[in-house]
Amino acid sequence: MATAGPASAFVPGLRRNMVTICAMTATIMQALDTTIANVALPYMQGTLSTSQDQINWVLTSYIVAAAIMTAPVGWIANRFGRKRIFILCAGGFTIASVLCGLAQDIGQMVLFRLLQGMFGAALVPLSQAVMLDSYALHERAKAMAIWGMGVMMGPIMGPSLGAWLTETYSWHWVFFVNLPFGIFTVLGLVIFMDETRKDINLRFDWFGFAALGIAIGALQLALDRGEQLGWLDSYEIIAEFIIAGVGFYYFLAHSLTADRPFIQFALFKDRNFVGGCVFMAVMGLVLFSTMALASPFLQNVIGYPIITAGLLLASRGCGTFVAMMLVGRLMRHVEARTLIVSGLSITCLSLFYMTGWTDQTGVTEIVVISVVQGFGFGLVFVPLSTVAFLTLPHHLRTDGTSMLTLMRNVASSIGISLVISQLTQGTRHSYAVLSQHINPFNHAMQMPEVRGMIDMATDKGRAMADVMLKAQAQIIAFSYDYQMVMIFTACAIPLAIMIGSTKAALRAQSAAPERAIIE
Repeated sequence: MATAGPASAFVPGLRRNMVTICAMTATIMQALDTTIANVALPYMQGTLSTSQDQINWVLTSYIVAAAIMTAPVGWIANRFGRKRIFILCAGGFTIASVLCGLAQDIGQMVLFRLLQGMFGAALVPLSQAVMLDSYALHERAKAMAIWGMGVMMGPIMGPSLGAWLTETYSWHWVFFVNLPFGIFTVLGLVIFMDETRKDINLRFDWFGFAALGIAIGALQLALDRGEQLGWLDSYEIIAEFIIAGVGFYYFLAHSLTADRPFIQFALFKDRNFVGGCVFMAVMGLVLFSTMALASPFLQNVIGYPIITAGLLLASRGCGTFVAMMLVGRLMRHVEARTLIVSGLSITCLSLFYMTGWTDQTGVTEIVVISVVQGFGFGLVFVPLSTVAFLTLPHHLRTDGTSMLTLMRNVASSIGISLVISQLTQGTRHSYAVLSQHINPFNHAMQMPEVRGMIDMATDKGRAMADVMLKAQAQIIAFSYDYQMVMIFTACAIPLAIMIGSTKAALRAQSAAPERAIIE
């Protein structure tokens, strides 16, 4: 059965350009919503009259729903047609966004965020599959560079855009901003996108989906709520980890014995796809963990307002943009694994400099290091997005994009949980160590110029000492976190050996368009 899209999909023109733009708007909408609502939570808490624990479900509900529904995207698209599902999910995501902006209480907000996560889960994998099918193999690096801008820059721009919308208008506009883009996306897909063939003989593996869904949902809940509840000191977190472990066990046991498992394990027979999954997990962990650290560092340690911090963080997106513009051409002459190693090395270098950041670090250094780090991310993301599908059979492509997205999402949740937990514990430990030196036997405390500022015999002096200790403890904890991420990134570099040669394959296809693959 012919599973490839129509040959006209590879012909440059209005149709392909419009499909590309629609795929990009869908990607940007979903990528923005992973971070744009974070800065609006305090404003929502007051309007919706909720506690701190309750308002966090605005984020948790979206993350869990998106994680669970990412896995079946490939099956759903193959069974009912990619165009139909893409339009349904883009429309559903837009409507759910409007409903979130209209929510009157926390119950409605959580329900609408669940719907938003369920519909949004398919947008990124489907947009990537559409982009892969719309461009011939020799143009795929350029296509992944275009698509990658939305995936990479959406989370980077989210906090600053969310802060601006919240302060200028209200938190409702954090969700209403999706309306014009959603309408444009749906109309564009209806008019310009071609439908793929539907396989009506596909049967859904309910047991496999239930086991994997429960496992992913429990793991996401544990990772998201672990820091609030004290990790393994909480019976809830222990139970969620146990449920996740049991779910993954039953999923693997069932998938290895079933005739038609929920996840097509033929995906993992492709060396390049496995390499792409590994490095996508690395990128998800590093990208989102550094984002989770950078914003509180700029606001809490240096003292920048949220909009200023967002603009400084946006400089990383500038570096990513430049790298993605260059890497599409570089891949015709340089091996993908060479670009990945170079990008990870640049990222390591930027993290090394970030370990030395303090409350006195200047704007110039922050911008330069952020641009360099973003450039490193761009050098990695496009090659791995290209190489993952370089030799993967066409009929596995949609399943592959959903698996790649799932790997990135789970890894990003793990990365954020690790760095935030380490930051909290590191701050406490550093504070305890530093406070031991604040005593009458410390000669430095007896110096006239020091005692004039910090007189431990007065309440004001003790309060000032406490503030200074907390600030220094935070700086040390951030340094340790950046060091941890740097070491992890460095350890991932040798894994580039998993990726095969890509330059020869790309050159072989540069003179002729990709033909449909007949299965």
